[in-house]
Amino acid sequence: MDFTLPILAPSILASDYTRLGEEIDKCNQADIQWLHCDIMDGHFVPNISYGPKLVKAAGSCTDAFLDVHLMIENPDQYIERFADAGADQITVHQEACPHLHRTIQNIHNQGITAGVAINPGTSLQTIEPVINNVDLVLLMSVNPGFGGQSFIENTYQRLQKMSAMRDENGAGFLIEVDGGINLDNIRKVTQYGADVLVAGSAVFKAKNIPKRIENLTQKAKLGKGTIA
Repeated sequence: MDFTLPILAPSILASDYTRLGEEIDKCNQADIQWLHCDIMDGHFVPNISYGPKLVKAAGSCTDAFLDVHLMIENPDQYIERFADAGADQITVHQEACPHLHRTIQNIHNQGITAGVAINPGTSLQTIEPVINNVDLVLLMSVNPGFGGQSFIENTYQRLQKMSAMRDENGAGFLIEVDGGINLDNIRKVTQYGADVLVAGSAVFKAKNIPKRIENLTQKAKLGKGTIA
């Protein structure tokens, strides 16, 4: 993947769905590289969001890379549907995949990139067997299910450990953080190793969305690479 790091990925979970095209257009005005789509099924997480049709609709409004995050049970049943809807990348949860390596292969077989996500209470070591097979590791910095939650502070230490695991294994995946990212913490999150930063409420609840994206991106760039 050839992108300028760090990457800010606005999450449309926090957008106004009745004005989705307009709100994505405001993101486009800020030259976003990625757009994040949070898929929830009411089983793996206690909330229901949207499905492939809305992902397809979102993709029709932007040229940005569609980053689809499946917070669902049995993700293998839906990989092809989301790929057909225009996903450029699909991320599945370690906790939802009894055969994680096979699921990653299934995603790659769609001709797109594959990510693995882990919840705040899941050990990083659980994904070590696949870290040379994935294109992205997503660290949840809130308990998944709802937008607008507060950032969990021990995510910083988990970021450092994940960065070290990447180096030790000679892997090339990106590290993404999702949950509670805002103007107050985004610089520190990149300082500790994040390459991709998902922001929902911090973007879509702003009065001026393009300006907020610009401000978040500037702060993220200030932090990149400043902690060894």
